[in-house]
Amino acid sequence: MHIEKISEIIAHFIGLFEMTTDEMRLRTNYAEGAGPGADGPALPDQDAFTAAFSSDLQLKDYDPGINYKSGSYEIEFGPARHFGRVFEESLEKLAAIAGKDIPLPHFGDATDIVLTDEPELTVFAGPGSAISHVLQVNALYDDDYLDMTDGVHAPRDTSFVIERLADFSTKAEIFTPFASLHRTDTYDGALKIAEDLESYIRNAQNTEDSGATSLGTDATHDFVTTEPMNDKVYVNGKVEADIPILDDFLPDRGLAKLPEEPDDSNTSVDQSDPSGNSLDVTAGANLVVNVASVINTGVIASVSAVMGNYHQVDAISQAFVYSDNDEIASALHSSGHSAEEAGTIAKNIALFEHSTFEASSHADTDAAESTFPTSWRVSVIDGDVSFVQWIEQYHFVTDNDTMTVTTSGSEATVLTGGNTSINFSSFFQMGLQYDLVIIGGDVLDINSITQVSLLYDNDWVRAEDDLDPGADLQTGNNLIWNFASIHNVGTGGPFAAIPDYMVETQKAIEDRDPNMPEGLSFDMNFQGYAGLNILYITGNLYDMTIIKQVSILGDSDDVTHAASTILENNPDATVTIDTGSNAVVNIAEIVDYDSFGQTTYLAGQLYSDAILIQGGLVEHDTTQPQPVDDRLANEVIAFLDNDDPAGGDPADGVINAGHDFSWSSTHPADVMQAMVA
Repeated sequence: MHIEKISEIIAHFIGLFEMTTDEMRLRTNYAEGAGPGADGPALPDQDAFTAAFSSDLQLKDYDPGINYKSGSYEIEFGPARHFGRVFEESLEKLAAIAGKDIPLPHFGDATDIVLTDEPELTVFAGPGSAISHVLQVNALYDDDYLDMTDGVHAPRDTSFVIERLADFSTKAEIFTPFASLHRTDTYDGALKIAEDLESYIRNAQNTEDSGATSLGTDATHDFVTTEPMNDKVYVNGKVEADIPILDDFLPDRGLAKLPEEPDDSNTSVDQSDPSGNSLDVTAGANLVVNVASVINTGVIASVSAVMGNYHQVDAISQAFVYSDNDEIASALHSSGHSAEEAGTIAKNIALFEHSTFEASSHADTDAAESTFPTSWRVSVIDGDVSFVQWIEQYHFVTDNDTMTVTTSGSEATVLTGGNTSINFSSFFQMGLQYDLVIIGGDVLDINSITQVSLLYDNDWVRAEDDLDPGADLQTGNNLIWNFASIHNVGTGGPFAAIPDYMVETQKAIEDRDPNMPEGLSFDMNFQGYAGLNILYITGNLYDMTIIKQVSILGDSDDVTHAASTILENNPDATVTIDTGSNAVVNIAEIVDYDSFGQTTYLAGQLYSDAILIQGGLVEHDTTQPQPVDDRLANEVIAFLDNDDPAGGDPADGVINAGHDFSWSSTHPADVMQAMVA
């Protein structure tokens, strides 16, 4: 081995020597050296110096190996004893340790061995909190201007519509006291909301005890009750037998309705008749919809035990404000073709439901052989647990159209409305299943729905020079629909007083006692269970679902029917004008599974409150539109090319400024507006 190391060293340095030799051979001339001059400095005598370096290190070759030193294992048994018993006593000690099923350390002394007589309860981690905040906002601006004549008609200033809607919103606040709640995800914030709701309900109860069932306003309907009946339908403050069906009240949207699906027929369609002479104008037919659905099953348990107080609050507040004061020219009123005026339908619909969860039926076991639990599995959550679903939906839509229309001897359709704006939110929470849930603190169970619908649909339909065109008019036929439902699934009867063994169960879990309290084995709610799956929440539990829906629609249209410049080509023209047929819809539903069994134990106080507020206000606004100061651009005036159709059968004209779809979009989206507004 030593020779091989020397050979490696020699081979290494020989390689360096050969490289140096080759480098020197590449030189063409050697540099001549010069010695020191006579007058140069004297060099020191090198022989007079001795090496001052010394080393005490001893050179050794590398010797691979592992240095190992075994550890000591000694057991002291106290005072000295006869040597003959040491071995027997050691075996006895080892046998006792093996019986306890305790792992021995590899090294150390007897102090490392801990002998315990009682095992500790093994606990598992429980589920966490679930918090969701949803905000949906739609903003759509669709104010169109259209002139089908060759004249000059100044556009309107429609800012008054926004001002009137702002006034409507202020007037609706008295019916929606819970609309100002702010989103929260803390226990203090949830407790503040519960206290505010309970305070308002107590004041309403005092007012109701005095015989008042309204807020004292001059509204069309004003209704307040703090004791809403379960499974009863409230419609505009009155109890109805059945829930109205939305499809039965939706207006016919005319040109804005969705096209029908084509049939599967392969038969060709041939139309040889010349085009007709008609004008169909739809300036309304807007659809604004908010839909929210929440199904909450945060913790699925057949039996619950609350060591603190239980707050349960259900609140529904609904309000609508609208104005549908139309002005129609006297010449059009006297027309025999004028359609019968249809008014605006507005409904606030509320429903409170309460039911008990019905488990699937199964064959009952023999009473003599009925079983009760003898073991348990415990999960623990340290601190508070929250299940919060907060949904807010908003619509801000304006469709104020200004048009001057006339017949042209062909079939013409004009759609400047027909906007559709939808907010949809659906939440379903499926939690873990437990046989028993113990809450060490309080429970806050809050469900609240707030709905506001505002509509401004004041229209003006005019006829130039008192023309009687024989038009079919529709300026109303609007629908406002607020529907709210809160369905609680839980215990069918009152809360039961908490038994002593539930308190013992809580203490056993906190002390990590592995022995299940004997009282759980005789609770009739657990009959048929071989073991129990238990969840213990050391803090508070708050289950809060808040839904707020606001729909605002301004549809103030101004339509002027002008005389045709080619009357000789327009005999018996059919004119249809629709400035209404709008639908403002809010739908909200909460299904809250509080319990999946028949029993809820309560150690503290129960605070259970509910309130229903329904209000509607019909305004008869008489604000008159004013023209804008700026003159209309020539390009806008000449938007339509009125060619002389006398030379032949003109093609049908279709103007579609509607069908703007806004789906949770917060910016105006209207193609036609950019072209003609």
